Amino acid sequence: MWKLQENILEKSDKDKLSEFISITDRFTQFNMVKLFEKAWSKWQGCKYSVFVNSGSSADLVMLDAVKEHYKLPDNCEVLVPAVTWTTNITSVIQAKMKPVFVDINLEDLAFDYAGLEKAVTPETKIILITHLLGLPANIAKIKAIAEKRGLIVLEDCCESHGAHIGGKKVGNHGAASTFSFYWGHHMTTIEGGMICTDSDELNDLFLLKRSHGLARELDPSKHDFYRKKYPEVSFDFLFLTHGYNFRNTELHATIGIEQLKHLDRYIAIRNENHHKFAALIAPLGDKVCHFTAEGISSFCLPFIFKDQKDMERLRAKCREAEIETRPIVGANLLRQPCFKAYGNYKDFPNAELLHQNGFYIGNNQFVDDTRLNQLKEVIKSTF
Repeated sequence: MWKLQENILEKSDKDKLSEFISITDRFTQFNMVKLFEKAWSKWQGCKYSVFVNSGSSADLVMLDAVKEHYKLPDNCEVLVPAVTWTTNITSVIQAKMKPVFVDINLEDLAFDYAGLEKAVTPETKIILITHLLGLPANIAKIKAIAEKRGLIVLEDCCESHGAHIGGKKVGNHGAASTFSFYWGHHMTTIEGGMICTDSDELNDLFLLKRSHGLARELDPSKHDFYRKKYPEVSFDFLFLTHGYNFRNTELHATIGIEQLKHLDRYIAIRNENHHKFAALIAPLGDKVCHFTAEGISSFCLPFIFKDQKDMERLRAKCREAEIETRPIVGANLLRQPCFKAYGNYKDFPNAELLHQNGFYIGNNQFVDDTRLNQLKEVIKSTF
């Protein structure tokens, strides 16, 4: 069976975890978390990284901190794509801001860029990009709009580790960015996420909000300042802002440190598979959308058909061949019961085409020529 993901943990990862468990008595957030954050920052090319318990938590902390730092009002607008993961949107709502949906394009699956500019109002404060399925969005077009209208750019890179634009990795093009290390992603900490930024002030808020708002979570060089500023409160339990408990553990950080050593190799395999997949579906011509963007870090192998019947035929054949499939992320989110109040799904034609006519199959380091040849035969027998 061709699954979406298989046992991503290598023997060396498990050995390191076992070794760590045998030599430590500290399992809650501590030194290994800091080491993983430092290693990730070096790999990503950013100044700061904060490890949390999921990519969804990363989204919420990022949005909450950005709102506080820039003193944005409740109910200000955040432009979001109509196709993304649901917790991007719920994080906007939980941070007491308003998501404004924009249709996608069918070249890189990011925003419809003309529609993005039209969606800006005086209440708009943030553009939240999703680099969907490992395809880098057109940062130049987005930043041109953002700079013209004075908007903050944030990036969701949860499916796009290592994707790049002109040699600069996604996640380094806005005020902050998020990554996910869920089991099915490019690398894993089993559950986990990361928030990245080059801003010292935002990083402080990320650290605080990850752990209840506690001042002691900040770099020790800043402790005396807050001790003196608030002498009437014990520094042990001094809360500088409202926060959460989104900490991760030493165990997950240990896995992350080891998995990071494999990540470039995993991405190279995924991208080689995607290159072969692109050649494999080329004969389908304009029956499907083709994704050949520069700088990709392939998350999966997507099919978006122009005709729904073609999609249904191929997806049925994949099931018969025991090739696991999924809808493309949350598909048209305006069709989801929890988001119906934010717009009419019919007003988002590209998202609707993807919703009706799209699905994906897994791409990872376990996909090889044998599986791709199997897929070639499935496609051949279908069309």
